Amino acid sequence: MRPIDSQIHHTTTDAAQLTLDSIGDGVISIDVDGKITYLNPAAERMTGWLRQAAYGRSHLEVLRIIDGDTRAPALNPLTMAILHNKTATLSANSVLIRRDGQETAIEDTAAPIRDDKGTLCGAVIVFHDVSTTRARSQEMVYRAQHDTLTELPNRLLLTERLTQAMSFARRHRTLLALLFLDVDRFKRINDSLGHAIGDQLLQSMAHRMTACVRESDTVSRHGGDEFIVLLPEVAHVIDATVCAESLLASLRRPHQLGKMELRITVSIGIAVYPTDGADADTVLRHADIAMLNAKMRGGAQYQLFTSHMSNRVAKALP
Repeated sequence: MRPIDSQIHHTTTDAAQLTLDSIGDGVISIDVDGKITYLNPAAERMTGWLRQAAYGRSHLEVLRIIDGDTRAPALNPLTMAILHNKTATLSANSVLIRRDGQETAIEDTAAPIRDDKGTLCGAVIVFHDVSTTRARSQEMVYRAQHDTLTELPNRLLLTERLTQAMSFARRHRTLLALLFLDVDRFKRINDSLGHAIGDQLLQSMAHRMTACVRESDTVSRHGGDEFIVLLPEVAHVIDATVCAESLLASLRRPHQLGKMELRITVSIGIAVYPTDGADADTVLRHADIAMLNAKMRGGAQYQLFTSHMSNRVAKALP
């Protein structure tokens, strides 16, 4: 190399080094054997490894990545870039495990490094922290699927789970049950005590109802003072009635709302799939009809849907 070429080469190298040391993204390079050859300061902060300590170590030791959902080790993009000699990216929900155990959600791209002759001589990865972005995205998804007052699943999430449960029930020839629950004389509570007390009551109910069911069940707020309980797997109809009795007893106990003690009753309608309907809308409608029938009988009870209820409720409605 001529002197002038050497000077240009060193100037370019120094400029590249300065750039890599200044950017906010982490940068790590390895040789063809998977040994660390370089970490920039951002990579040092995110991995917890100083450049000198990491140099010559396996990239799998320094860049520990797991799947945030399964907690299983994720395919390392540097490994894939070397193995396939092409650009590789992280799978979704990837998490970087820092040397001290701290976890950071990351996104990245790894690419092979080739010399002037095109021979593979290593790989480089550029990655950045997406914890805030991912958390914000997860929060948006959660808010779209949950009721803001009670934090219970809303209609959207209930519909999704009900669809999945029906698919399972069809395949395995099992039953599922929907319990449609409504507070007796709730309007009187709102009108006499105010909406703030009504909201506190709904929150208290949500807490108790969730405590009454299995983890596999879903308690959902349908709107206003209406709740839906999905029991995705029931061996017999009596299992749904046992759940209804438990809910009636739990919700009947006094609700302590600040300094006020409030007693309520509820009406519950029960419909079973596939006995009471072949699709989600029909089963839900029949559970609603059974609940209205319970109200017509004075409330504070549950009713199982029967085919003659529809006409009875229709005649009673104005």
